[in-house]
Parts: sequence; structure tokens; C-alpha cells
Amino acid sequence: MDETSVRAALTHYFDFSAVHDEGVAHEIYLDDAVLEFPQSGERFDGVANFKEWRQQYPATTVDFDIRRVRGAGDVWVVELRVRYDGGTWNYGVEILEFRGDKVARESIYVMEGFPAPEWRSPWWAEPPYPPDGA
Repeated sequence: MDETSVRAALTHYFDFSAVHDEGVAHEIYLDDAVLEFPQSGERFDGVANFKEWRQQYPATTVDFDIRRVRGAGDVWVVELRVRYDGGTWNYGVEILEFRGDKVARESIYVMEGFPAPEWRSPWWAEPPYPPDGA
């Protein structure tokens, strides 16, 4: 995999998920893919298991903003922002492990933003983005 291919896979997922076409969105995964949320301790084995609950997701709209993609070979890290039904942006990290051109394992971390502490300002390379993502 390369960065262009990883971004293409994510764009495919986000675009089709946004129009609630989970069948097409989940084409980026292997059938035996594993999805983990380490913050909640959840693990889903097999794309059929997490595709089902994603079809029931309570948010009407989910917006994604890919900030950075880094990695090499079969392991890639994606830094992004996500918001649900037009709410506050949350920050996320996805760790994607590929087998060939499909996702074999995905670990997702999501958290709220927080203001940068002023005491660190003398060392900032540039002023920070506000935590609301403006």
C-alpha cells in the first residue's frame, strides 16, 4: 500500500457510508477483518458483525476530515476529525493494517479536543488550531 491507495480506500468508505450504503462502503475490508475500539474495550470479528451495527448507527450524518496519513507497507495511521449530526468536531486516530489492498484490522481512537495550554506557547512552531476545529 501507499498513501494514495490508503486515502482512496478511506474516501471510498466515507463517501458510501455518508449515503448509508454500508454494503459498498465495507468493500474496503476483508471478510475476516477485525475492528477494535480500545477506549471502550470493544472488538468485532468479521466485517459482517460490524457492518450490521454500522447500518443501525443513530447519527443521521457523520462528517470526516482526514488531516494526515502516515505509514508504510501494511500499517498506516490516519489522523482525522469526525463529527456527528453537525455537532462538535472530535479528533481521532485510526490504525489500519492491510493484507493486500484490503483492511484486515482497524483500531479506532476518538476524543474531544482541548485548548492548548498557554504555558507551552514559547515553544509552539505555530499557533495551535482551536479545539473546535475552526
